[in-house]
Order: sequence, then structure tokens, then C-alpha cells
Amino acid sequence: MKILPALLAGLLLTSPSIFPAFAADQAGAAHAGQAGIDWRKDNNVDAAFALAKASNKPLFLYWGAVWCPPCNQVKATIFNRQEFIEKSRHFIPVYLDGDSPGAQKFGAQFKVRGYPTMILFKPDGSEITRLPGEVDAERYLQVLTLALNTSLSVQDTLKVALAGGKNLKEQDWSLLADYSWDDPEQKLVNGKDVPATLLRLSELSPAGANATRLYLRALYAAAGAKPGQTVPAPDKAVASDKLVKALSDARLARDNMDLVTGAAAELTEYMTPPKSEARNKLVKAWNAALVRLADDATISKTDRLGAIGAQVALASLDNAKPDAALQKEVQKRVALIEQATTDAYERQSVVNTAAHALGDAGLLDDSDALLKAELKRSHSPYYFMSTLGANAKKRGDKAAAANWYEQAYNAAKGPATRLQWGSSYVSNLVDLAPAEEARIEKAVHSVLLELSRVENAFYERNRAYLDKMGKKLNEWNKDGKHQAAYQKVRGQLEGICAKLPVNDPQKAACQGVLAKS
Repeated sequence: MKILPALLAGLLLTSPSIFPAFAADQAGAAHAGQAGIDWRKDNNVDAAFALAKASNKPLFLYWGAVWCPPCNQVKATIFNRQEFIEKSRHFIPVYLDGDSPGAQKFGAQFKVRGYPTMILFKPDGSEITRLPGEVDAERYLQVLTLALNTSLSVQDTLKVALAGGKNLKEQDWSLLADYSWDDPEQKLVNGKDVPATLLRLSELSPAGANATRLYLRALYAAAGAKPGQTVPAPDKAVASDKLVKALSDARLARDNMDLVTGAAAELTEYMTPPKSEARNKLVKAWNAALVRLADDATISKTDRLGAIGAQVALASLDNAKPDAALQKEVQKRVALIEQATTDAYERQSVVNTAAHALGDAGLLDDSDALLKAELKRSHSPYYFMSTLGANAKKRGDKAAAANWYEQAYNAAKGPATRLQWGSSYVSNLVDLAPAEEARIEKAVHSVLLELSRVENAFYERNRAYLDKMGKKLNEWNKDGKHQAAYQKVRGQLEGICAKLPVNDPQKAACQGVLAKS
């Protein structure tokens, strides 16, 4: 549900003082700070925790990035609200930008990878909860209020709940229902056990909104289960009827908006047989709920567009395509909401959601037009360049797609961001133009040259994207046809690895990038 792709070879973005454009973006990321939140942005996390302990205040850790649409959504709809600003006086607010020095190492320490991740810690450093990043502002503030007032860590709450829930209050169950269970880095339970755990919690929770939300989350987790996960086997006919009932309850659907819009097609596909009466009934109920959400002016513009995107996904089930009527509806909704969005942070989120809704509806030209217009005003245009590359890829225009991915890499700012966009460029080049050996080699050389100048480069998101790039390069050369170029890349990487101390945990990560699986 959450969400997820060459500057001159010698350049590396490392310091705002050297790269004014990056400094401007970093200043922009402090939009919430301008609104009155006293964010700590010095990356001295140890000092922040010491202050939390000394002042007996919780610590609120926000992990984000300048370009990330959901992060911009949070800035535009939550962090700028007076209620959140006032609540921030009761905790130590720490902002960790993924491109700031040492941030990826902190990411590994606190088990945060996806942007945005928000964690509330007790003064002693234990985790109270991982706050959801994709619910509307009112629900988010309710969750934050409950978390600030609880005396239990989330681990203790879960332990008591699974033992029968004796003495747990409604707010404790609410925190479990709203915990960020879909965060792959959460360590509350083993990832493979999440579906079964959520189903068990829904059975133990007192009847009501929390039990329903836990049940919905259990179904979502089961639908998205990977091989090896412990997946409960619900009676799908019974579960489908429960879903129809929940979707038909306007208040309940509104309260669970993130779940209703998040994976409608995936869950419908999981719950019902193709082209069956059960599927038609569920799709009808889902579409009715999605229309209500799209019409609801009390929710954010991004979420209203998300409801339209979910309708498109439902219409695409069973190898179908959105019809002309739905395409016109998508065009109308996008135009109205896009024109009404003036906040730069909100636009980063709105345009992203709108472009995907248009593209998924088969309106690639409309999606392109929206994205190209936004390149001139976005503070992170490289994000939209990547989507333009994806659109060109859908059309089968490989040359245009490769060029957009290259432009996105050239425009990207910040060491972690450039590594992500660079590895994405390399991976897409391998897919789109595998015969362009010199171009691929040049792109990898640029990525690795920048990498060699970044301290603590082999942590968290950096490591994940490097591993993906390495696997793609191994696949590219699996038959040995690109051995000369591959060996140059390997030699460059080995030189980087050799400079790392023997006892540095990054050394193994570095050596594993091009390891054969």
C-alpha cells in the first residue's frame, strides 16, 4: 500500500554550502519548521534522546526526503496544522532527511527505510508506536494524541493483547489498529506472521471500529503475502460479505479511507473468483464507497485522487480496461483538483497521484502533459522525470524512456537520492538498451564514483538500491557477453571495498553488491 525509481562523472552532492540548489531544497524541507515546529535537524540523535530523557518527553522521529510525495503530503496536511504544532511542544521533534550526512546509518539503527516513517519513542528510547503515514490528518492527530498519553510501549501492548487483552483500554486497541503494520522494517512481529497476528488481534479486540480495522488490515496483509508467510485461511465468501457491509457504511469507510483506497483491486482479486457474481457485488460496493470519498471535500486532494485511482484499478481487473466514461471522469477530477492546488508541497503529492491515475486509465498523453508542465515549478522535478520514463516504457518507446531516466539522474540532488536515481537509471538501461554497453558502463562508473565519496554509503536505502543494481548487472552479464565492461565495473567496486576497514560492517555489504546469487 505504500508506496515506490549523469551529472559530470567527478561531481558529488555532499554539502549545502557547495551546492546552493541542494541547500534550497533542504531549506524547503523545513516547511513545517517555518510553521512553528522546533525541529532538531542537526543529526545529533544521541543528544536528542539525551534531551528527551532529561526532560521526560517523548521523542518524535520523522524520516523523510525532499522529493517524496507522501512526505510532501504530510507537510501540507499534518505538520502545518496548528494542533500538530501545539502537540510538538510535548515531544522532542527530530527531522532526519535521508540525504543529510550519516542519515542512512541512522536509518539502519532505527529500522527506517521507506519515506516517510514517523516513530514516537518513550523518553527511555523504547518505541511507543510507528505512526501511519497515509491516513488523513484528523485520524493521524487522534493516533498521535493517544500515543502521547499511553504509558506502554507498543511491544508491551501487543504482548498483553495477544494474551487476551485483559486491562487494555480502547485507546490501546486503537494504537494497535493504527500501527504501521505495512512498514517492512517494523520489528513488532516477524514479517511473515503479520497476517495471522492481525487476524488474531481482530478476534481478541472488543467489537467495534478497532476490531473492524484490524480485520481489514488482516485481509490486506493476507492478500499481499509473500511466499513463506503464515497466511490465515478465512472463509472468503464470509469475508467478502463483511467487506461489502463495511464499504456500505459511509462513516466506517471514511474512517478507514487509507485501506479503502489503498489496495482495492488487489484485495478484490484475492477475495473473489474472476468474473463471478461475488466479484461484481464487491466491486459495486467498493466503487460506491470510492465515489463518496472522491466527492468528500473534508479529505485531502491527494486522497480524493487516490479514490479515483482505485476505481481505475478495479476497472482493470479480469484483463478489462477503463471505459470512456471513467476516463472522462478521471480527466475531470484531475483537472479540477490540480487547478485548485497551489501549495508547492501539496502539488508534489497531488500531481504524482494524478499522473498515475491518468496513466493507469490509459491516458498516457494526459499524464505526460501534466508531468511536463510540473517540471518547471516542482522543487524536485527529477521525481516526475522518472514517471515520464515509466510512461514511455508503457508505450514501448525504449529510447525515450531511457532518456527520461537519464535526465532524472542528471537532475537529482542529494547523495542518497542521486544513488537511488542513478541505480534506477542503470537498472532501466539494462532492461531498455542492453546492447548499449558503453552507456551502461558510463552510468555505473558515475554512480560508483559518487558512492566512493560518501561516508557511510552502504546502509539502508543506499544498500538496497545498490543490491538491486548489482543483481541487474549480474543478470545482464550472465552469459558473459559483456564481460569486459562488467569487469571494469567490478574492479571499480572492489577498489571502493578495499578502502573500507576490515571490521567495518559496510565492507561485507560492499562486497555483496556484485556477488553471484
